[in-house]
Amino acid sequence: MSEIDAVDTRRRFGGVERLYGPDALPRLAAAHVAVAGIGGVGSWCAEALARCGVGALTLIDLDHIAESNINRQLHALTETLGAAKVQAMAQRVHGINPDCRVNIVDDFVTPDNIREVLPPDLAFLVDCTDQISAKTAMILEMARRAAPIVVCGGAGGKIDALGLRAGDLAQAANDALLAKLRNTLRRRHGYPKASDHAGKPRKRVPKMGVRALWFDQPALLPSAWASGAAAAFTAATGSSADSAAPSNADAAPDTSAAAAGPQGLSCAGYGSLVTVTAAMGMAAAGQVIHHLIQGRYPG
Repeated sequence: MSEIDAVDTRRRFGGVERLYGPDALPRLAAAHVAVAGIGGVGSWCAEALARCGVGALTLIDLDHIAESNINRQLHALTETLGAAKVQAMAQRVHGINPDCRVNIVDDFVTPDNIREVLPPDLAFLVDCTDQISAKTAMILEMARRAAPIVVCGGAGGKIDALGLRAGDLAQAANDALLAKLRNTLRRRHGYPKASDHAGKPRKRVPKMGVRALWFDQPALLPSAWASGAAAAFTAATGSSADSAAPSNADAAPDTSAAAAGPQGLSCAGYGSLVTVTAAMGMAAAGQVIHHLIQGRYPG
């Protein structure tokens, strides 16, 4: 093995050790983390985990890189167009840390395959998908294993990365995807509700025990520009970014344009910014790293 091929772990990842102490790198090297959804959020999350010295990564996605991905996805380049996202990401991870054990799952997460696609030795799962059925299945499976999960909300239609919030799923605001997920867990799977048995809102919304990330700002749809609503959106974004008040997920469904829009980041749906999607992916990885080393979330 040549000198350039040999991995000097402490030299490559010593910045982490200087922050968290001498036990940090061994703990990260021994950890197996899965990222479901290797797109605008998940690709950046996987990158950050690799650059912190996580020893094993499972990358889960059935999609292939398209030209419309280039504005926000880490692995999307002219030369990778048409490649499987998990394969392109695995090659990048290997370039960062050749010692990282990468398991690629060329499939989408579903309720039927959840136990097959998630490795038995998983220490942590990051959900970067945009399907309610997949998110629900991952939360239930990780709860069954008594293992941690971080769930990412919608990044499409958001423009201010400084509106990013982290907390319990019950606290998430201005996120139609997480609101729908919350309702599903409460109504179908016995998670604590925001209202009492009489249907009255609780003074204090009970936590659900699911760590989530979301952007506390209204979503902007392309139709807003045609309708002249952009100025109103800008004003709303400026005021809502400072608000972290929990929303009532048991209230009537949101029928606004933002809630009615698609949850993905396709050209026909929400617009997207790499400054926003990457911020969420990096923050999700940060939650994982801190928890793996210190046994709790930051903050």
